[in-house]
Amino acid sequence: MGRDIESSAFTQADFDAFAERLQSETARLRAWFDEGRLAEGPPVGGFELEAWLTDAEWRPAPCNEALLTRLEDPLLTAELARFNLELNTEPRTLAGDTLTRMQRSLDDTWRRCRNGAAVLGCRLLMIGILPTLRQDDLGPAAMTPLARFAALNEQVLRHRAGRALRLDLCGRERLQTDHPDLMLEAAATSFQVHMQVPAHQAAAYYNASILISGPIVAATANSPYLFERDLWDETRIPLFEQAVESGGVGGAAHGPPRRVGFGSGYVRESVMECFQENQAHFPVLLPIRFDDPACGPLEHLQLHNGTIWRWNRPLIGFGPDGEPHVRIEHRVMPGGPTAVDSIANAALYFGLAQYYAQPAGRGRAPDRLLAFPSARDNFYACARHGLGARVTWTDGESHAVDTLLLDDLLPCARQGLRDLGLDRTDTDRYLGIIDARVRSGRNGAGWQRAWVERHGRDLRALTAAYAARQAEDIPVHEWPV
Repeated sequence: MGRDIESSAFTQADFDAFAERLQSETARLRAWFDEGRLAEGPPVGGFELEAWLTDAEWRPAPCNEALLTRLEDPLLTAELARFNLELNTEPRTLAGDTLTRMQRSLDDTWRRCRNGAAVLGCRLLMIGILPTLRQDDLGPAAMTPLARFAALNEQVLRHRAGRALRLDLCGRERLQTDHPDLMLEAAATSFQVHMQVPAHQAAAYYNASILISGPIVAATANSPYLFERDLWDETRIPLFEQAVESGGVGGAAHGPPRRVGFGSGYVRESVMECFQENQAHFPVLLPIRFDDPACGPLEHLQLHNGTIWRWNRPLIGFGPDGEPHVRIEHRVMPGGPTAVDSIANAALYFGLAQYYAQPAGRGRAPDRLLAFPSARDNFYACARHGLGARVTWTDGESHAVDTLLLDDLLPCARQGLRDLGLDRTDTDRYLGIIDARVRSGRNGAGWQRAWVERHGRDLRALTAAYAARQAEDIPVHEWPV
């Protein structure tokens, strides 16, 4: 989805040609899995951070194009809305002091973006949903003027037969509204962690990522407010699902499988099953034909996969030498509250994914530890209630998720990071942040609500206070209210 296109006008011939190439590339990838052609190296980590651009009053500021032009950094890309920006990092082998180096890289990129934004009269903020956002900020004029975004909007609405997108969220309060286009998606920004894994173990890492998604959402929630309503702890989850609601076969927007969701189940033998499901069950949205010989061998498959937003999504990428590899994209975490919190969140994911993907000594593979419906229910319970959620875990019992994190999952994550070969100093520092956050009951959502409880629902003042504390880059559990 990062590549722009020349036109958003498609014919039936375009759809037919794309479908033919998608089928061919899916078969080619199947052969690569069967032949063992995908990389088997040590795990590699990286991330994408989506951020907000605001004006002096903490309202959305449509200046991403000017900032990208000014900085000319290949690690920065535009997002759907002109007030959003994506910051990327170079992939790094998960060993030694990688976590510290990831934070230094993020700190450096964030500093350059913040300084560049300041020159343009804008401010930069990492948060799941901007509290000052209003629905009328999400009109057509706010869309970044790239053809791929216009095309995606047109095709989603075509599959919905032109019906408006319906937002119906019931949390601490209720929000019901219709929106005429895809711009609702721009209200949610994420911290997406990538883990390149040995191909023969990709199914285990993918299933492990599903297993641990609920507790990770609880620990990292940072999106309680949308359009001045107090909703879920991680409102970004149902918001994104409803903002791009377009289903599978026949455009069944309300039936399984869904283009945005928790997926249809664990994979049984290989993540290849996800790509086969993509090809068989999801209509093509962007039938772009890549005829340039310089294009990679799976361009159509990669593009189609980029229009299906599982919360845990397998990706196929290519290294500098052209060798294909498998990555797991863990999409469940919101942006913020700080860079150090973000790297701590990544450490929790890397450690737990590594631990549960290694069945030796764990007794059973991740898909045998907890039934998929329970993992899915855990995910939505944790998105709704955060650290106050209860989850069913691998012993078949119901647990308070904060207690589960402290007594069970953090020790597992610590062991997983040790197994990867990460420095003990890094492990202690970043998992220590998660430990203290859970003990305090103060993730980003908890801090925002505590501030509102003390000062009242002045969401501009809330955002200003949040930004001031974010600038200090101390973990959110240490923020004063």
